Amino acid sequence: MRLNRIETRPEGPETVPPLLIAHGLFGTARNWNGIARRLAEDGRRVVAVDMRNHGDSPWADRQTYADMAGDLAEALADLGGEADLLGHSMGGKAAMTLALGDPGPLRRLVVADIAPVAYAHSHLPHVEAMRAVDLSGVRRRGEAEPQLRAAVPDRGVRAFLLQSLAAGPEGARWRLNLDALARAMPDLVGWEDPVPADPWPGPALFLAGSASDYLLPAHRPRIRALFPGARFAALKDAGHWLHAERPEAFADTVSAFLDA
Repeated sequence: MRLNRIETRPEGPETVPPLLIAHGLFGTARNWNGIARRLAEDGRRVVAVDMRNHGDSPWADRQTYADMAGDLAEALADLGGEADLLGHSMGGKAAMTLALGDPGPLRRLVVADIAPVAYAHSHLPHVEAMRAVDLSGVRRRGEAEPQLRAAVPDRGVRAFLLQSLAAGPEGARWRLNLDALARAMPDLVGWEDPVPADPWPGPALFLAGSASDYLLPAHRPRIRALFPGARFAALKDAGHWLHAERPEAFADTVSAFLDA
């Protein structure tokens, strides 16, 4: 599947391999514009994609990590030659699946606040909250926000979800395939090693938010078994959306790793 892409080029010549960015669940490529501009300053082309069933990418019935890894493999190959890959949350699991299966031209891997494990939580309540919004009279995103308050009390999470609401004079629609995401939720919070799953020996940075419980020290033995070249770092005072909460520190840490 050809994914929608947003490309950020450096002002000068490209001096380092390009970087592909895969967002997390309910996200879009646009969420990464600021990070992309900062990383492009190092002389790299940065391409952020909308994952399937998100943003302006095509919708599909399936949303497995094998499917998403295949989408990323196509996008990675289109960059031409050696390239780096950064994935956050769902995008991080898709990136790990690619590396363990058919890494192709992958040079360096950055996994942001996720581990190759199954989680007990579910984001299905967020899907149901978005489904319950009556969009018939909505012409601006702010008009939908009150309808989300009871089901999504966290203001930051509401703002994040509303970024995927397209609204205008002609009406409003979610830029998410909510039905497909609801069906896929058990797969999205789960994890199965690709078959065959060969450990990926390349340089890999697992970057956590210090206030998040998604990527913990307890996960490190499992990660090292699959990614023997793994390094670990944490951003202080950052949660799961560490790239949005600490953008400068996030970009600086990723830049130092990619350019090492």
